[in-house]
Amino acid sequence: MSEQVIEYKKKDFTNDTEVRWCPGCGDYSILSSLQLALTKVGKKKEEIVCVSGIGCSSRFPYYMGTYGFHTIHGRAPAVASGIKLANPDLSLWIITGDGDGMSIGGNHLIHAMRRNIDFNILLFNNEIYGLTKGQYSPTTEKGTVTKSSPYGSIDRPFNTGKLAIGSGVTFLAKTIDTDPKHMMEMMVKADQHKGTSFLEIYQNCVIFNDKVHDVYTSRTTRDDNCLYLEHGKPMIFGKEKDKGIRLNNFALEVVQLGDGISENDLLVHDKHNEILAYQLLNYSNPPHFPMAIGEIFEKQDAIYNEDMVAQIEAVKKKKGPSTFKDLLYSGDTWKV
Repeated sequence: MSEQVIEYKKKDFTNDTEVRWCPGCGDYSILSSLQLALTKVGKKKEEIVCVSGIGCSSRFPYYMGTYGFHTIHGRAPAVASGIKLANPDLSLWIITGDGDGMSIGGNHLIHAMRRNIDFNILLFNNEIYGLTKGQYSPTTEKGTVTKSSPYGSIDRPFNTGKLAIGSGVTFLAKTIDTDPKHMMEMMVKADQHKGTSFLEIYQNCVIFNDKVHDVYTSRTTRDDNCLYLEHGKPMIFGKEKDKGIRLNNFALEVVQLGDGISENDLLVHDKHNEILAYQLLNYSNPPHFPMAIGEIFEKQDAIYNEDMVAQIEAVKKKKGPSTFKDLLYSGDTWKV
C-alpha cells in the first residue's frame, strides 16, 4: 500500500514567531519563496530541516514551520553534514550569507561541496555584513566604501560560482530576491537534485548596501542585464529579446539580433557543460555582459552519504556485527 501524499499550503511552513528583519529586506522574499517551494517537494514537515550559521539570514530557522538548528558562525555545513549522515532521508537546507559562508565558513562550505553531500545550500549574497552593521564582505566589489573600508575596499571579491565549480559542486544556480517565482522554481530544482545543490540568491540590504544589485534587479535595467538560462534553449535576453550570446574564437560575446545574426547563431545552453558554466560565471559582469541567472550547471556524481552507508554495510557483511565495546578494546590498548 502506497504512503498517502500530504498536500501542504504555504501557511503550513510558517509559525507564530515574529519575523525580525528590517522592513524591505530581501530576506522576506526568500523566506516566502522557500515556504512555497516546500509545498512542492513532496516531503513531510517532519522530514525537513533548516540549518543556519550567524548573520541576518541565519535567523531563518526561527521563522520556518519545520525543524531547525541555529548553529555558530560559519559552521552550518559541518552541523548539516552530521545531521544528513545520521538521517539521510531528510530534506536539508543550509541557510548562510556571503560573510558567514564565504569568510569564516569558507573551508566548511568548499569541503561540503567537494564531498557532494545530498543537501541544499542557499547563499544570501548582499555583499555586506549586515548584522554587524556594514563591514565589507568577501563578495563586496572592489572600491566599495563601507564601515570597515572608509576609503574603498581594496580586496578582490570572490566569484562564488567559480568557487563552487572549483570545489566540485554538482548543482549550481543563481536567482534574485525580486523574482520570487523564479526563486521558488530554483529551490524546487535544487531539492530534486541528488548531491550538493548551491543556490546563490542576490539579496538586497536596504540599510547598509541598498541597491547593490540594482543593475539586474531594477525594472528599468534588468531585462538588458540578466541572461535567464534554460537548458536546451538559445541564450537570448534584452527587453525586446533582441540580444544574445554567441561563441567567437572560444570567447563569449554579446550580439544584436538582426543584420545577418539570427537565433541559429547563438549558443544553446547546456547545463551539463562544465566549461560553458565556468565561462558564463567568468563573463557575467553587467553592464558589459549580462548576469547569468537560472540553472548554470548540473551533473551526477557519487554522493558522500550514500557511499558512507554502503561502506558500513559492506564492512558489516565482511566482518559481522559489532558493538562500541568491541571497538573500544580493539587494536592497541593499554591501562592507565
